[in-house]
Order: sequence, then C-alpha cells, then structure tokens
Amino acid sequence: MSYCVITSIEMKEDFLRYQAQTTPHPLAMEITGAEGSYIFDKKGNSYLDFIAGVSANSLGHKHPEVVKAIKQQLDAYMHVMVYGEYIQSPAVELTKLLASLLPDPLETTYLTNSGTEATEGAIKLAKKHTNRTQIIAANNAYHGNTQGAMSVMGFEERKQAFRPLIPDTHFIPFNDERSLNEITTKTAAVILETIQGGAGFIEPQNDYLKKVRARCNQVGALLILDEIQSGFGRTGTLFGFQNYDVIPDIIIIGKGMGGGMPVGAFTASKMLMDQLKDNPKLGHITTFGGHPVIAASCLATLKTLTSGSLINDTIKKELLFRSLLIHPLIKEIRGKGLMLALIFENEEIANHVILKSLENHLILFWLLFEKKAVRITPPLTISEDEIRKGCTVILKVLEDWESKNVN
Repeated sequence: MSYCVITSIEMKEDFLRYQAQTTPHPLAMEITGAEGSYIFDKKGNSYLDFIAGVSANSLGHKHPEVVKAIKQQLDAYMHVMVYGEYIQSPAVELTKLLASLLPDPLETTYLTNSGTEATEGAIKLAKKHTNRTQIIAANNAYHGNTQGAMSVMGFEERKQAFRPLIPDTHFIPFNDERSLNEITTKTAAVILETIQGGAGFIEPQNDYLKKVRARCNQVGALLILDEIQSGFGRTGTLFGFQNYDVIPDIIIIGKGMGGGMPVGAFTASKMLMDQLKDNPKLGHITTFGGHPVIAASCLATLKTLTSGSLINDTIKKELLFRSLLIHPLIKEIRGKGLMLALIFENEEIANHVILKSLENHLILFWLLFEKKAVRITPPLTISEDEIRKGCTVILKVLEDWESKNVN
C-alpha cells in the first residue's frame, strides 16, 4: 500500500484553496499540537498563547479534566436526538449547575452551537415575550455574524454588503446616558455587551448598565447582556455583569464556556424561556445544541473554574500585566481581568506588535473594530512566570519599534 505525504507547502496551498477564508492574509501557521499555555507548529516551535482561541480556551489547551470528561462521554454516547427531546445527563447537570451559580431569576438555559446562535435565540425570545419589534443595540457592538446577530452589530462597514437585515433595529452610543430616552414602549429589548469587545474592551461607566436596567423596567423592555467574551471568569467574577450590580433578563454566553469546544447558550427565567415551547411549538430548535460531548466539556470546565482560585486570581494577573506593560508607546490598557487591550497611537504600531511578537513566539491578535488595539486574553490558567515571559517579548518589540522610528 502506498500513500502520499503532504508537505507543509502543499498543506498551505490546500488550506488557501479548499478551506474558505475570512481575510485576504491569514496567519496560516500550521498547528500540530497545543497544551496548557502553548501552541506548537509544524516546525517544532512553541508559542506562548496570549489569546486563548479568542477568549475561548479559558482553562488553556487540553486541560486534563476537560479531556477526561470528553473521553468518558464519547465512550457512553454522542448525538442521539434533536435538542430538548431526550434526557441527557451532561446537559441537565450543566444547566442545573449554571442555575445554582446565577442570581434569580436566571434559571433556565437553552444550549446552542455558538454564541451567535444564542444571540438569535435571545432576540427571538424578547420579541415573543414583549410582542414588540424594536431592538436597540450599541454603536460598535458585536454579537455575532449571522443575519439577526449582524442586524445588532453597530459597525456599518461590516454590514453594508449584506443588507437588508432585520428592520426596526436602532443604535445608541455605549455609556451615553442621554440616549436612554430612545428606549421606549416600542422597544422589545436592549442588547449590550457587558464590556464592549470589538470596540476596544470598553467598560460601562457611572453605573451605565444599572441606568439601562432602570429604563428597561420603566418601559417594559427586556435587557439582554452579551457575556460571550466577558463570561466564565475572564473579568474576575463568573460573569461580567456581576461586577456592575445589575441583573439582566437574558444573558448570552459561549466562548470560555466550552473549554475549547464549540458552544453557546442563552439563559433567562423559566417563565420567559417557557415561551419558546408553545404558540408556536418549536419556537427555537437546533439539532446539535446541547450535544452530550460538548455539554460534558462545558460541565468539566465550569466545575474546574468554580472549585479553585482561578477566577479570583484573574484580578491579580491583571494587576501583574498592568505593572509590567509600562511603555511610552502604550497609551492605555483597557478592560478588566484577563480581557485586556493595549491601545497604541496608531494602527501601524499595533500591527507591528502583533506580527513581531509572533516572530518571537508570542501569540497576540487584533480586535474587530478598534485598529489601534492589541488583544491580550490568555487562558485563565496562565502562570505569573508565563505572563512575565510574554510581557518581556512585548516590551522588546516596542523597543525595536522605537529604535527604528526615532525622529
């Protein structure tokens, strides 16, 4: 028997030809393995990962408890029936544990395949409950990339080619209290990221979320908070909204929830969620949502996050980053916990930092809309020594920029 060995050059050509691309210039690093805080490429190089799959690998790569749970569930069964028909213990245990960790009335969770799908379900639920059509979102918001989620994306450049989108969607500036009067009795829901991600890791200021909550209560609109990126310990609490003394009607979750597996969910009161069961039946339906292997991974991740000091240590690690990353070219460090963004004077410096750090075996990445930003969202399991190692690379890269760009 003969077989053909594919070279790295051929693999890259196949990657670019046969796998659909999202940008003209992907990084195209060929991966052979990953463990803990490191990713390994075809050439045997190891890269310190300060991105965690864009905030997804909350416990790092190949965490033993997550791998163990996945293997155990694989040995039992995989997909057996569409969502919500059969009792499958991983999904039941996961949603029950979530309910025990969330404030009332956030009790019932609908498991989906992605955060984007969770956004879709949350918007549908708000419309069904209120019998209203208007959705209000924030400028520079990002909640996913399907037609419904894109409708509440506050960045026209990314939407222009795909219109028409869902009508009766309106936008207000994040943190602008003067715009709250635009939330009226016509509004089904206000959807906001607890911390704006693509816009540059912008935190709510001056009790902004509490004031939005109060306005929603006043007019009978629902408050949906997108916790896809800020959830699961990344900001020093299990969910980001717990930092701001506010409880939403619906939360959207995903990313760090799965321990590296694809998942999303939205959670609300049982009264609200029951409205997807009837009039019409199958108000939201999915084949693979709540997949038992994915749910087992999520359950192991959540148990690990909440059984030790990882979440509390997130703030200590944030302070370490802030103490180390002091340089004249860094104008600001935005964000909270291990959801941080370095802000530079211009896009050129940000690009230099990301690309040159990669050459020095440190993985950084861009944000969606804020071109002057560099993302730092490492695994919550990252060690202090690894933080110091990565920050040393960043400072070295900045010194290199300075030496080549002296006026």
